[in-house]
Formats: sequence, structure tokens, C-alpha cells
Amino acid sequence: MLEHFFSPKTVAVVGASREEGKVGHDLLKNLVKHGYKGKIYPVNPHADNILGIKTYPVIKKISDKIDLAIIVVPAPYVGKAVDECIEIGIDSIIVISAGFKESGIDGTARERELYQKIKQHSIRMLGPTVLG
Repeated sequence: MLEHFFSPKTVAVVGASREEGKVGHDLLKNLVKHGYKGKIYPVNPHADNILGIKTYPVIKKISDKIDLAIIVVPAPYVGKAVDECIEIGIDSIIVISAGFKESGIDGTARERELYQKIKQHSIRMLGPTVLG
């Protein structure tokens, strides 16, 4: 059940970035540089490759089965990313993005919607706001 969190064979980084110092770049770089043995799929609509890895504009364009999606996009776009994960059958998600309950009324509503969505589709999720 938790195998996809602790031993994923494939990881999609939704919000991977070319810009050093951004969370989406650093997270991807850590996977590459520190021994992750599985396949890595960066997702960024504005890049063809990041760190020499083919990059996909949306997660739905990846033909491989994804065990774990790590989402690092701004909070207003997390719901759409989760919808795409649901659409292709990803059942384990980590939402690193901030901007939810800790950010006020709008963020609280966004978090509530996110929890309803993952519960409705039996998704396992860590987050949101799990940086650190």
C-alpha cells in the first residue's frame, strides 16, 4: 500500500524547473544526483529537457505507469495537477506546494477541495505544504 511512497519505480516531478534554487529544480536534481534508481519524469510545459532528462508538458503525456507524483506547482494549479493524476491512475501523490490552510480563507477552501478529491478517488497523499 505504501510501496509507491517508499520504493517507487517511476516518479513524475510536476513543476520541475530549469532554474537552480527553485524547489522543482532542487528536488529533481536530488533524485538524479543521490542515487534514485527508478525512472524520473520531469513535467514542465515550458521545457523540452531539464538536467538532460526529457521533460513532458503535462503528466498525461507520459506513457509509462507512474507510481508517485510529486507536485511542486503554485497552489492554484495543484487541483488541476491532481485531476491529471487521477485521470491516468496515479494513486500516490506528494504535494510539496504551499498556499493552503496556512495562507488563509482561500487556501483553506483549496485544501478542503483537495482532500475531498483525493478521498473520492482513494488517492494516498502526503501534504500539502510538506517542504522541510
